[in-house]
Amino acid sequence: MKARFITFGCRLSRAEALDDEARFLADGWKTAESDALADLFVVRGCSVTARAQRECEKLIAGLKRKHPQATVLVRGCLPGRTDDSFRPMPHRSAETNTVKDEDPLPMRTARAYLKVQDGCSGNCTFCIVPKFRGKSESVPFDDLLERAKRFIDAGYREIVVTGCNLSLYASQGKRLAELLAALAALDSGVRIRLGSLEPGERAVETVHAIAENDNICRFLHIPVQSGSERILKAMRRPYTVETVEELVKLAGSLIDDVALGCDMMAGFPGETQADFLESAKLLKRCGFTNAHVFPYSERPGTPAAAFPSPIAKEMRSVRARQLAEIAERERKRFKRGFIGKRVEVLIEDEKKSAGWTSQHLWFEHSRPQSQNAPKRREIAAFTVGEIKNGVLRGI
Repeated sequence: MKARFITFGCRLSRAEALDDEARFLADGWKTAESDALADLFVVRGCSVTARAQRECEKLIAGLKRKHPQATVLVRGCLPGRTDDSFRPMPHRSAETNTVKDEDPLPMRTARAYLKVQDGCSGNCTFCIVPKFRGKSESVPFDDLLERAKRFIDAGYREIVVTGCNLSLYASQGKRLAELLAALAALDSGVRIRLGSLEPGERAVETVHAIAENDNICRFLHIPVQSGSERILKAMRRPYTVETVEELVKLAGSLIDDVALGCDMMAGFPGETQADFLESAKLLKRCGFTNAHVFPYSERPGTPAAAFPSPIAKEMRSVRARQLAEIAERERKRFKRGFIGKRVEVLIEDEKKSAGWTSQHLWFEHSRPQSQNAPKRREIAAFTVGEIKNGVLRGI
């Protein structure tokens, strides 16, 4: 029997989908090469915006219509999702369907994804995620170290730490910074990469952990959302613009060549031109090098969807485009600073010796590599010779 795995959404959703796929394969399922050959579809959906939910539901409806003989399982952040325990193989008894290793490792990707936390205890006015994921829950500290050791033994050289709200991680008296330090100590030749981290006390601790451990990637992504204090309050974000700037300043002072990413929303209800300009100024002051800029989208079921003074969708798009242009200029400036420098690359494409640097910049070698070229999942050092089409190229 063959299964097809389809995933929408964030890095956490991807981590969950990879774990799910590994469990199905361990149960005896095979991967279907096409939709027509699938006996089962496992769709992990996303409802972070109404548009994302519509796209997922449209795809699911199409699969059911085109492939009525197949079973469609719905998982992730979607209404009507299927129980996650459903994985039976047809005509198998409970005894023969037993998996010897109850927690198999995904082995398809170049980087390992380690889910450490789920859920969110926040109440941001634009966000629907807590409705689907509930309050924050953390994976036990010792369990995470054991799973990370297994990833390392399996040949992974980068572990991506994921969660719904990583700043809320807490287990066995340990917080996120202590977890990262413990993961980094497992093997100095393995990189630890951190997902998005909300500004605040936990983020300050984490910056110190990154600075103190050379094998934690030099990249920090901050979900800023707005540079306006008034809009942050309307969003019910648990920090101020000053908190963001202090965190950025700390990271820049402690971590050499640190790359700073952010999320920035344009056109939140009631956002004035002055509010928008505050966001633009913050992007410039902080020098964010990897900004994810997007126009606000009403999400039914959230308080913000009913807020007065909505911004016209055309204006949201215009403002988002202007913020993205600022961010792109900062990104180009940051990249140029690596010409002539040595960078460490986690290899994903052997033929091009291509992959991500510690700062989450894509690197490709400028000429074909020899038989001794680094293999997939290995970390290799190169000198950057030029920037071409936005990509770091090696000498």
